[in-house]
Amino acid sequence: MSETRNANEEKKKPPLNGRRALPLNNSNDEENMVPELEAFGLIPRGFNPKDYLQVVDVHMFKEPHEINKQQHHTDKYYNPKLIVRRGQLFQIQIDFNRPYKPETDKFWLEYLIGRYPQQNKGTYIPILVGDVLKPGEWGAKITHKQNNSIRLSIMSSATCIIGKFRLYVAIWTPFGILRTKRNSAMDTYILFNPWCQQDAVYLDDEKEREEYVLNDVGIVFHGNINDIKLRSWSYGQFEENVLDACLFLMDKAEMELSGRGNPIKICRVASAVINSKDDDGVVAGSWDNTYTYGVAPSAWTGSVDILLEYYSSKQPVRYGQCWVFAGVFNTFLRCLGIPARLITNYSSAHDNNANLQLDIFLDDEGKVDPKLTKDCIWNYHCWNEAWMTRPDLPVGFGGWQVVDATPQETSDGMYRCGPASVQAIKHGHVCFQFDAPFVYAEVNSDVVYSRREKDGTQVIEKIDKTHIGPLIVTKEVGGDGMLEITEDYKFQEGSDEERLALETAVMYGVKKQTIQDTLYHPQTDVDMNFQVQKAVLGSDFKVTITFRNNSRNYYTATTYLSGNIVFYTGVTKNEFKRHSFSAKLEPSSSSTSDVVIKSSEYMSDLLDQAAFHFFVTARINETGKILAAQKATVLEIPTLKIKTQGEMVAGKDMSVTVEFTNPLKQTLENVTLRLEGPGVLRTMTKEFRQVPMNSTLIWEVKCIPKRPGLRKLIASLNCDALRHVYGELNVQIQKP
Repeated sequence: MSETRNANEEKKKPPLNGRRALPLNNSNDEENMVPELEAFGLIPRGFNPKDYLQVVDVHMFKEPHEINKQQHHTDKYYNPKLIVRRGQLFQIQIDFNRPYKPETDKFWLEYLIGRYPQQNKGTYIPILVGDVLKPGEWGAKITHKQNNSIRLSIMSSATCIIGKFRLYVAIWTPFGILRTKRNSAMDTYILFNPWCQQDAVYLDDEKEREEYVLNDVGIVFHGNINDIKLRSWSYGQFEENVLDACLFLMDKAEMELSGRGNPIKICRVASAVINSKDDDGVVAGSWDNTYTYGVAPSAWTGSVDILLEYYSSKQPVRYGQCWVFAGVFNTFLRCLGIPARLITNYSSAHDNNANLQLDIFLDDEGKVDPKLTKDCIWNYHCWNEAWMTRPDLPVGFGGWQVVDATPQETSDGMYRCGPASVQAIKHGHVCFQFDAPFVYAEVNSDVVYSRREKDGTQVIEKIDKTHIGPLIVTKEVGGDGMLEITEDYKFQEGSDEERLALETAVMYGVKKQTIQDTLYHPQTDVDMNFQVQKAVLGSDFKVTITFRNNSRNYYTATTYLSGNIVFYTGVTKNEFKRHSFSAKLEPSSSSTSDVVIKSSEYMSDLLDQAAFHFFVTARINETGKILAAQKATVLEIPTLKIKTQGEMVAGKDMSVTVEFTNPLKQTLENVTLRLEGPGVLRTMTKEFRQVPMNSTLIWEVKCIPKRPGLRKLIASLNCDALRHVYGELNVQIQKP
């Protein structure tokens, strides 16, 4: 068998290419041959591999009721293989032919993906067995030994490639490396992990994770703004073969394996491959009401049939319209572990020349002239939002990202759209990739009705600024109701903030034809800046905005401050402060204004790391010019104190005390304390029902340290009102 296999391998070998030593590694499906005996040189006669440690069996604990799938929230996948999420521990057991002796036996694990595995690309991962597992980094540690078996705890990297890995156990002998046979039962799928803080798709709310990752049905809102209709859609991300079909999409797009740990890249690739234009992708669109040789878009009830048909036939599935593309895309994202939701934008603009206005041309009688009118308004348009950090953008633009697989316009030469930061769209910062101007136009265009006179002059009859994108909705978390999210995309129609965002978008290059085209002349004679006062969590603080008018003119500035609570990764959770005021700018002088931020405004929504992001924008009323600034800031979080009593000697009793004083103006409820110290004590937790304000909690723990040397004790405190409270202490454990 292996002979023919090798011959086939030879035949399949790509032609030599002067530009790269190895061909592209862009298929999860293809494999390389891994030698079972990798000799170091000549093998002496009398060498018998059976004299060395041998693997008899490997247990993957891959049943839905077993520990791995339970802990990794993958027990719903109808798939017999092990499925884990990255950056989180999982267990396997190896049975050897005799007891394992760490002094003399040396073995390691190898995870491989694709046809040309390379260590520096993350497609070949050797894992040595060590004593310490670092969170979010590859490693393995023996947790149990019994007779001929060992139990391993394995940690995968929080940035690891997403896909199906092949596992080998390798054993070192003096003459070569012995490996287990290729065994597909040991294949391991690794997915994104919204439960892991180091993962780029980390989502902090368990109810949201259950909805946006684990819910396999959803609702599509359609109809029009005056008559909203809804229908259910089965995403079916856990059904048989759907995971393989989703991984196949990335192979189909020839996406380099080394990029498959990055949700930004995966979304961009998927938004192209889910439509059939330019790459024979999954769904062929049709909007002309003739659906010969296919299924009418409205007939589909879910994504599973579409994905499985494509996976087996490799031909585009006919037909889809926007909600079908969005439904399939949602399945793809949730299946791989990226939190996702389906969005409907009512009265959605499809602006052909991206000039932020939909030009509707009228004839002499005032009727629409179809020859001249190229732009269109969709009753509704569905797209998706995917949740992720955006390390490629400034802080504050992570969180929900618009991705759209419906083929409307090309982006970098292919029909695709996104990911575009919803926060960037709201604030008009459309300079940030990808395709933000297009999405901004979909929700913000003006409708301009104009008529051409006989002599060729154009007369504007009417400008409707509120027609486009008046309502943007998605399914509510944990129910079938409708959640309006228009405010995530735009400020109140007609508000100062909304016009400021528009002017910001225009400043960043969104074309907006004014009636007489004016060039961009920034306001150079006024400077604006702001400072945020350093503050401890739970106290009030102020933001000071300073204007310096360097001119001899008297100006007034309409100023707007937006305070947002953000994750430490820069992802915005919500806006907790809005404040507008008018500043008078006397000639050749400075003026400052303070905005007080009260603890009551931010405490209820505060996140883990107590981080804020402020936007300040000002419009000089006399000139219409915009000044803009943004800053991220973090509050000081109180810490835990750890103390030890008694002598610290291995094998003897010692006592550890954890202390914490509640600094907030409220009682903390359901507080969990956690203490651990590798080699000193096993992880222990303690619940406290209440910690009143200003009171101090003391927790004393007795333990017997096992290993001498410098050790670290780590404690954390967690409750709804307060997170990321830590303390640590280095302790020197003496030899007995």
